[in-house]
Amino acid sequence: MDTAFHFDVIVVGAGHAGCEAAHAAAKMGVKTCLITMDMEKIAQMSCNPAIGGIAKGQIVREIDALGGMMGFVTDETAIQFRMLNLSKGPAMWSPRAQCDRMKYSACWREILENTPNLYLWQDMADELLVEDGKTMGIHTIWNVCLYAPTVIVTAGTFLNGLLHIGHNHIPGGRISEPSCLHFSESISRHGIRTGRLKTGTPVRIDGRSIDFSQLEEQKGDTDYHRFSFFTNGRKLPQLSCWIGTTNEKVHQVLQNGMKDSPLYNGEIQSTGPRYCPSIETKLHTFPDKDQHPLFIEPEGTDTQEYYLNGFSSSMPWEIQLEGLKQIPAFRNIVIYRPGYAIEYDYFDPTQLRHSLESKIVSGLFLAGQVNGTTGYEEAAGQGLVAGINAARKIKGEEAFVMKRDESYIGVLIDDLVTKGVDEPYRMFTSRAEYRILLRQDNADTRLTPYGIKFGLIDQDKANSFKAKQDTIAGLKLFCEETSVNASLFNLSAESIKTTPLQHSGKLSNILVRPEIHFSNLSPIIPELNDKLSHISPEIIEATEIEVKYHGYIERERQFAEKMHRLEAIRIKGHFHYDEIVQLSTEARQKLAKIDPETLAEAGRIPGVSPSDINVLLVLMNR
Repeated sequence: MDTAFHFDVIVVGAGHAGCEAAHAAAKMGVKTCLITMDMEKIAQMSCNPAIGGIAKGQIVREIDALGGMMGFVTDETAIQFRMLNLSKGPAMWSPRAQCDRMKYSACWREILENTPNLYLWQDMADELLVEDGKTMGIHTIWNVCLYAPTVIVTAGTFLNGLLHIGHNHIPGGRISEPSCLHFSESISRHGIRTGRLKTGTPVRIDGRSIDFSQLEEQKGDTDYHRFSFFTNGRKLPQLSCWIGTTNEKVHQVLQNGMKDSPLYNGEIQSTGPRYCPSIETKLHTFPDKDQHPLFIEPEGTDTQEYYLNGFSSSMPWEIQLEGLKQIPAFRNIVIYRPGYAIEYDYFDPTQLRHSLESKIVSGLFLAGQVNGTTGYEEAAGQGLVAGINAARKIKGEEAFVMKRDESYIGVLIDDLVTKGVDEPYRMFTSRAEYRILLRQDNADTRLTPYGIKFGLIDQDKANSFKAKQDTIAGLKLFCEETSVNASLFNLSAESIKTTPLQHSGKLSNILVRPEIHFSNLSPIIPELNDKLSHISPEIIEATEIEVKYHGYIERERQFAEKMHRLEAIRIKGHFHYDEIVQLSTEARQKLAKIDPETLAEAGRIPGVSPSDINVLLVLMNR
């Protein structure tokens, strides 16, 4: 067989970022090769077999709206779905699903194997081929050269990965999977900065050994909510999760074994995720707490394996097991494997453009955990953007960059390239200043036009999207034009616990009241009831949010438009920051290091103050 293959795009790694990147690039019509070490572990859920959660769920809906596949695969393989934060405002609502781990991977493989222009190659990347500062392709451990002008690296935790269980340290990217030992150096030798981060995962339990009577059952939702805008709901049997806690006896066992924890005996030097700490870190950080929550989650419909969320650990397996046996539900526990920690290389994301292309090596794109993020969703969002931009680069088209008021993915990438990371980055709603604009219900309104433009959304889906938008617009107009009779409304005002009307008013004005919803208005307004009877619950919910929060939405949109003016002021190449004495020392250093494209991007860099921005504005005017 010829050892030289030629492609337009090569994607290294078939995790969540790699799958989205390869699928997007191929669907956009460019010849794409996806390299994976193991065809049986495509889109492997290395940690929790769950998708979504706070802010992460919004990212998945954005991926789906753009034409990515994570939302679709989640709906196909979900074994429990929940919409989180429903007691809060709609900006905080976040979908989450527990998935069947094996079916999730199988579903992704089926998609990739049937995507035109996409070729799979089972191998391990050994060297990035670069000539005159431009990407040329990949050399593999089996002495195969794969050539392409664009390469997307989505290697996850495999770059110089090192596994820790107690005093045992084994090279590996995941448990029982080899580490990629030389590829990172082949990239860093070109001037791309690297660092080390750490993550971990908990013990896996044989469900037959769990006493579920000692645990609190947590059932999923059974309503119409789902992840993909283009599916019809969940396909698999829905299973319960379970809730328990640690106790003082557990903590005592773990404290006695703390000297053998690589996190606290100096064997692990790298930084782990702040918001997903190990059980050791919880005990160290919160010494006064006598219990910590545990979530026992099924891994699939055809397995007895359970995931113990909340008990990530790298302590010796004997200590992990002895500690768990102090919990009544786990008295007779049998485990499949202990928890472990993993250290791995990442690349400084401030050396990337917003397209996720390297500023140093042309044609090199980086996405996922190699950029210092944590989480399947954050990885997949980056992978999708990298895949789109690699394909657009091949076609000679302008890079696709989302603004911070367009998507959580845009916030994520902007944070990475302007602020960098000193610990694994995880998305939260609090990171987005335009949360009311970036709701999970309107991700398609915001982003599907891009998906259609790029060819990632087919005609049937495009027609479905247009029909939905037309229905929402029609229902909003109906609310604005329909008057509600005060006398008729007041007959039911007491039962729905709202203040009576003094005079008749428009439906849109009445719907603004917090206690008023379409559901309690339709029984007393016949024309509204008739209108809603022909509309899906999803569209009704989306329209109600738009009408009810119209004032807040418009105010936030106006503020975003003001910020866009700074985005229009391009400063890259205009300044030698080291020579601008009016700037603070920190600002000079940060601006010189990151070299931002626009004034707005400069303003988001930590250490660059408003007064520094004013200095640059004055100099731009000169």
